[in-house]
Amino acid sequence: MTVTIRLALRDWDYMTPLVLGDISSPRLDVKVDRVATLISNVGTDEAHDAAEMSFSRYAQLRADGDDTVIGIPNFIMRGFRHRCIITTKDSPITELSQLAGKRIGVTGWRDSGNTWTRAALRREGVSVEDAMWFAGRLTEAHPITDRLDGFGRTGRIEAAPGERPMVDLLKEGALDAVFTPFMPEGFFDRDSPFRQVLSDFRRAERQYFKDVGYVPGMHLIGIKATAAAQYPWLPEELSALIDESRRVWTVRRRKYADTTPWIFDELLKVSADLPPDWDESGLDANRAMISDFARELHEQGILPRALTPAELFPLQASSDRPQLAAAGS
Repeated sequence: MTVTIRLALRDWDYMTPLVLGDISSPRLDVKVDRVATLISNVGTDEAHDAAEMSFSRYAQLRADGDDTVIGIPNFIMRGFRHRCIITTKDSPITELSQLAGKRIGVTGWRDSGNTWTRAALRREGVSVEDAMWFAGRLTEAHPITDRLDGFGRTGRIEAAPGERPMVDLLKEGALDAVFTPFMPEGFFDRDSPFRQVLSDFRRAERQYFKDVGYVPGMHLIGIKATAAAQYPWLPEELSALIDESRRVWTVRRRKYADTTPWIFDELLKVSADLPPDWDESGLDANRAMISDFARELHEQGILPRALTPAELFPLQASSDRPQLAAAGS
């Protein structure tokens, strides 16, 4: 019997083989819905059985004792965060340590990516208490929402003044830097007024990997607990399909590398700078990263204590990895 599930994901290109049906499983038929905004809680979402979700918000569910969602330690969104700190081209700030005492904008206080970015800053001696923080929308096109999410503190963590776009505040000098997972429109233009704080962020990120041994994970896959209970094999089978889709995509990308003039060079550099298993899924492969993230959530005041990897991923912690049926073409 083949079980059909509906999975909500952002438009990650390495999921193309799965979306097109090039990757398949005799036990699991995955219907992918591409979404621009993550589902807040797949456990209560009637339209989907599984979804890409924020690592931070998943950890909050576990801390709250909400067991409607089972997380898979397959981190569908990973990335270094040093590149995600921007300022203006005429700013004198060129090092992360120079952000001490500065006014920093964030697109969401609890967001997993911003949590990792603050972790990178903490490694340079700049803690939450060492800066003034403003949470707000990045551009005029983004909606006005509560981006403090209950973590506001007068004089330390506040909403952006007048809910104005942070790119405007940055250009005017009301902010010194902004943390953003995605660059504002026009950022890649030659005449953009913005730049990364670190001119050689790749060097900093290589050193970060050398120090910690992982690429930070921001989003993971969450499955309805009821579906996982009904089909105990489902979480690992879905994870295997995602892994195989990434593997097949990588092989094809290396062959069809002419999508940009220098993506070939980028693929070579990734192979030179990172081990081949840098994006491996599973609890054991990601235990150090999971532990560090849980500690950051606690140290940054987002969770009252640091959860253990076993508390975050009890399903994987309590069972041996089974043989997987997923196979790619």
